[in-house]
Amino acid sequence: MQYTVRVKPGSRRGPLVEASDDALIVYVRERAVDGAANDGVVRALAEHFGVPRSGVTILRGHTARIKRVEVDE
Repeated sequence: MQYTVRVKPGSRRGPLVEASDDALIVYVRERAVDGAANDGVVRALAEHFGVPRSGVTILRGHTARIKRVEVDE
């Protein structure tokens, strides 16, 4: 299943996944440097959905805060 994800890097609240009206909001502690925030997003979503990290793929938005993510179920 595919989801739109809004990422909040460098957050003190993270790792945390919240649902909003139109997207999932993912708070991660990692900063957006050298892909660290993307790794945090994959880790947080995998834990949230109960799938292995390999089951979460970032399809679009690798360098943006709004991403399109696919989660294998």
